Amino acid sequence: MARESDARSLARSRRAARKLLVQALYQLQIAGQAWQDLYHQYATDPQAAGADLRFFRELLLNIATGYAALDETLARYSDIEPARLDPIEHGILWVALYELHHRPDVPFRVAISEAVELARRFGATDGHKFVNGVLDRAAVELRPGERSA
Repeated sequence: MARESDARSLARSRRAARKLLVQALYQLQIAGQAWQDLYHQYATDPQAAGADLRFFRELLLNIATGYAALDETLARYSDIEPARLDPIEHGILWVALYELHHRPDVPFRVAISEAVELARRFGATDGHKFVNGVLDRAAVELRPGERSA
């Protein structure tokens, strides 16, 4: 029972971190702020209460310093070039692609469903459909063993 409670708590704290990430990555794209400044801004915000700040920091750092590689990956699965994407969907896709590629502890279904939910909440009207399609294609290549199981 305690394990189940811990798993739910981790899921909630990572969900909160992903929400902060989408906001921070939007600012990164629009204003070009340094990831360190964004980290401090969001980590000290009252909205960060309950967020997994280690997870937030890891993803923010690695996405902010490696978004060019993520865009190369994204370009393989999207019919829209990354530079033309809406900044919200672009940031959401960065988060999910990072998780699919570098966080095997996050099941691919979780990475996709969390991204789709963020796109429903913050993205354009049908942005969640686009996000889902891109990530489904990416998961086939990035998580082949897990995807076929």
